[in-house]
Amino acid sequence: MIGVAILGAGIGAQHLAAYRALPAQFAVRTICDLDLDRARAMVGPDNGIRLTDKLAEVYADPSVELVDICLPPHLHAEVAIAALKAGKHVICEKPLATSLKDADRIAAAADRAASWVFPVFQYRFGHGIRALKALMEAGLTGAALSADLETHWDRRADYYCVPWRGSWATEGGGAVLIHAIHIHDLMTHLLGPVAEVSAMLTTRANPIETEDCGAIAFRLVSGAVATSSVTLGAAGDHSRLRIAFERLTAQSDTLPYDPGGGRWSFAARSAEDQALVEACLADLPEAPGGFEGFLQGVAGCLKDGAPPPVSLVDGRRSIELVSAIYEANRRGRVTQLPIGRRRVSYRGWMPLEKV
Repeated sequence: MIGVAILGAGIGAQHLAAYRALPAQFAVRTICDLDLDRARAMVGPDNGIRLTDKLAEVYADPSVELVDICLPPHLHAEVAIAALKAGKHVICEKPLATSLKDADRIAAAADRAASWVFPVFQYRFGHGIRALKALMEAGLTGAALSADLETHWDRRADYYCVPWRGSWATEGGGAVLIHAIHIHDLMTHLLGPVAEVSAMLTTRANPIETEDCGAIAFRLVSGAVATSSVTLGAAGDHSRLRIAFERLTAQSDTLPYDPGGGRWSFAARSAEDQALVEACLADLPEAPGGFEGFLQGVAGCLKDGAPPPVSLVDGRRSIELVSAIYEANRRGRVTQLPIGRRRVSYRGWMPLEKV
């Protein structure tokens, strides 16, 4: 059984629920939060979980093997590196870091410690994503041609009353970094890496520092093209992914917190292919999704040597793509990937007036 400490009692509550669904694999030993009343409310009557407001106590606890970071983004890199130095494995909520430079610092610390770092992209484990991957592996999709992504959410003053949100210094970015990062990860998870990006970002829906609207275009290494529409000023929360392949079109549900799950549609371009699609999916087994599916993969990696459910390379790739989007917006022209160490955006995407 893997001993866990959760740092942060915000989204950490969802992580705790997933750990509790996997009692044979994990035991949550500690919740660490500056607000102990919030941590106490998160834990409930479970006397087996210790509460603390001191990170040093987590690092020093030999019963904790895995540190799960659910803190504001500007803390992720330093806390991850400290946990790795203490000999712990690390789960880190998105974004992994707020620069490619810090993502590489985390990777170097993981190498020195011979420890695992698992970036959180729980939407990869939805039934719809598994179905599409099965069709791709069966050769029923053909090459991807184009994709359309939508992240249309409703975020107002009550959301931004949390002090660290909406600020470059503490949230590290806006809708691109915090909201659309998930659907962009699904795009690259399914279709491969991005070769170039153009972007227009703006702040229109809320009186905040960071962007809350964007129009982004991608050309992937494969040659496929994609567009991403992002806003935090929508009427309700809606995420959608639509991919046109040579032989079929796949479309997700519109669930904002589970774009990889829900009811996907797979429409083939011929009746013969449609029959093959339906036959392929008829025997697709059910499996846990979301955080539970992600954590099952973490347990498999740590206990049985299975590949990581989301790799550090995946997490770094997401930060590189964010870096490219901000760079493309700032420069007003197409930005190429990969981003080398000599590029200004390797060190971060903070607006020049905030540096």
